[in-house]
Amino acid sequence: MSWVYPKSNVNMNKVCWPYFDPEFDELPERIFGPTCRVCIDNESLEDCTLVKVDSVNKQGILLEVVKVLTDINLTISKSYISFDAGWFMDVFHVKDVRGNKLTDQRVINYIQQAIGTTREIPNSLTYENKAIGPASEHTAIEMSGADRPGLFSEISAALADLKVNIVEAHAWTHNDRLAFVAYISDQSTDTRIEDPLRIAKIENHLATVLGAANISRPDHDHQERKSTDLHVGEATTTCVERRLHQLMLSGDFGGGPSSAPTPSSLDTPLGLVVDDDDDDDEEENKSIVSIEGCKERGYSIVSIECKDRPRLMFDVVCTITDMQYLIFHGSTASHGGYAMQEYFIRHIDGYTVNTEGEKEHVVKCLEAAIQRRVCEGVRLELCANNRLGLLSDITRVLRENGLAVVRADVETQGEKAVNAFYVKDISGNDVDREFTEPKKKEKFIELVKKEMGPNPIDLAVKKEITSNPSSPDQRPRFSVGDMVKNHVDRLSNNSIPIKN
Repeated sequence: MSWVYPKSNVNMNKVCWPYFDPEFDELPERIFGPTCRVCIDNESLEDCTLVKVDSVNKQGILLEVVKVLTDINLTISKSYISFDAGWFMDVFHVKDVRGNKLTDQRVINYIQQAIGTTREIPNSLTYENKAIGPASEHTAIEMSGADRPGLFSEISAALADLKVNIVEAHAWTHNDRLAFVAYISDQSTDTRIEDPLRIAKIENHLATVLGAANISRPDHDHQERKSTDLHVGEATTTCVERRLHQLMLSGDFGGGPSSAPTPSSLDTPLGLVVDDDDDDDEEENKSIVSIEGCKERGYSIVSIECKDRPRLMFDVVCTITDMQYLIFHGSTASHGGYAMQEYFIRHIDGYTVNTEGEKEHVVKCLEAAIQRRVCEGVRLELCANNRLGLLSDITRVLRENGLAVVRADVETQGEKAVNAFYVKDISGNDVDREFTEPKKKEKFIELVKKEMGPNPIDLAVKKEITSNPSSPDQRPRFSVGDMVKNHVDRLSNNSIPIKN
C-alpha cells in the first residue's frame, strides 16, 4: 500500500488517502485457492458420475447445490456431506434421466458454472421445468389456506373474471391445505400489473375465495382457520418449489392422514371407479422419520427411511433449511426404490433439538415434506392454444365430472398453454387402476374435448406408479464410519483435476 497526494494549490492544505492495489482482493484466493471447486469425475466409478464440491461454507449452500442437480433431472443415488473448519465438502453420485453417466459436455459445463464461483448459467442451455424467465416481468400471486374440493377451480375462475393472463401456475395440496404460486400479466398489454388499485382488487377477490374455503370447514380449529397467507405483487427471488414448501410449512403442522371422508367404491360422473386400495398404498408410501441426540458432538441426528422418488433430497434439505437448522454432516443412499437419509443438524442459534415438542414438530414437518409431492395416480397432460379463461374452463370440466385437482403445473410456451394435473375423486380417493385402459381413456378424452368446445386440444392420460420399495434386507445402508472415511478420502484428493 502506498499514499497518493493530489495536486493542490499552495494555499490549500495537503490531502492524502491510501491507495490499494486492485489485485489485493484476490489475495485470499491466491493463498487458499478458489472459494468453490467443482470436480466432475467420470472415471472413479463405472455406473455413475461423481460430482465433488468443495466450497467456503455459507447458510443454504447445500440446498443450492442440490437444486442445481435436481433442476436438470439428475438422480442422486448417494451423497456424502461434511462441513468442517468453514469449508463445505460434498460428493454426489448422480445419473441422468436414462440412468447413465453424464457425458453431455453442456450438462457438465452447466453444473460447473451454476455451482461454481461465477454463478452464471449459459444462455444456450435449456432444460425442462425451467422458470419462465425473470420474475420481475410478471406479477406474483402466493397463497395458502384450507383446501376443499374444487378450490383450485374456483381460484382459476376468479383470475379469469379479473381479466388476467396466467403465465405460469403451480398448486400443491396436502393434509387439507393448498399452496398456490402463480405469475400473471395484464390481459391487454401482457405486462406486469403495477396499478395499486387493481392489485388490491385482485387480492380482495382471491381473499374472498380463500376465506370461503376456511368458513366451509367448521371441523377445523380456530388456529387453522386463521392460518391463511395471501400476497399479490412483486415476486420473490426464491424458486417456486421452495416457496410452495414454505407456504405449506407456514400452516401444515403435521403429516397425518387427511380428514376427508373415504366412502366405499363409487362411480364418478365420468364412470371412473374409486380405488379401494388406498389403505395399502398409504402403508406402502409411509415414511419413517426419527431424531436422536449426539451429545458428545452437540448434534441432533435426523434419520429418514421412505420410498424413493425424484427430488426427495431437495424436499428434505429445503424443509430443514427453512426450519432454521444447519446441516453439518450427512449421507444419503437409495436402492431398489427405497431411500435412507441421515443428517447431523443444529439450530442456527447453536442448539440441538432438545424438547419432545420440538422433536415432534420437526418430525411432522419432514413427514409432510416427503409426502406432499407424492402424486401417484392419474395424470392429465393437456396442450392447447392459450387464451383467457382456458385454465378456468379445464378445471371446471374436471370438477363437474367428479374430479378434483390435487396438484397442478401450468405454463405457457409461446402461444401454447401446457398443463399437467394430478386428479382424484372429490373425496380425495384415487380413481380406479383401470383408468388408462384404452376404451375408458378414449371415452374420457372425447368427453373432455366435447365439453371444452371447438378449440382444438391435445390431451394425454397417464397412470403414474413408482416402483415398489425393496425388502428390508435389500435396503441401502450407510454409517457414520462410512461418512468419515469418505470425508478423509475427499480431503486427500482435493487437488485432483477435473475429469470428464
